[in-house]
Amino acid sequence: MISTNDVKPGMALDLDDGIFQIVEYQHTKPGKGKAFVKMKLKNLLSGAVIERTFRADEPVQQAIIERRAHQYLYSDDLGYHFMDGETYAQLTLSPDQVASASGFLKEGDSILLAMYNGRAIGLDLPTSVVLAVTHAEPGVKGDRVSGATKPVTLETGLVVQVPLFVDAGDRVKVDTRSGAYITRV
Repeated sequence: MISTNDVKPGMALDLDDGIFQIVEYQHTKPGKGKAFVKMKLKNLLSGAVIERTFRADEPVQQAIIERRAHQYLYSDDLGYHFMDGETYAQLTLSPDQVASASGFLKEGDSILLAMYNGRAIGLDLPTSVVLAVTHAEPGVKGDRVSGATKPVTLETGLVVQVPLFVDAGDRVKVDTRSGAYITRV
């Protein structure tokens, strides 16, 4: 247990509603009355963001999130399969747990899994990944307006908007936070 006065953004809390990560934190001492703490919390399982107010110095349970390196093996009807890099134990995550990260997972890649009490609660992707372009329509001659883009399909099935000069077979760097094209590699 820790005090609400000692929490910081980025910490995880185990509350009655689930496991939450602190996004924003504001300690307020009004002129009249007792101090309170307003927090914006993100549910680590569902991704929902809520705001909650606590009394100053109220005890809350801190959740210790362990991040372990896992190798992405493959996906099938059961879900996404990962292997622990130290124990070689295999772990399967449902499509709901992987969610939008599936477009950035390539077989053999090393991924950090967030673990709480021995179970996986989420993925920590690197900020960018390099993926090969599998399908790209050719750029139309004369359509070279600055900033023009076209959709391409990457090896994971993800569709990204890229500049007209990118062709099938090229490798591109993609931002995993926004899904945006960064550069051609």
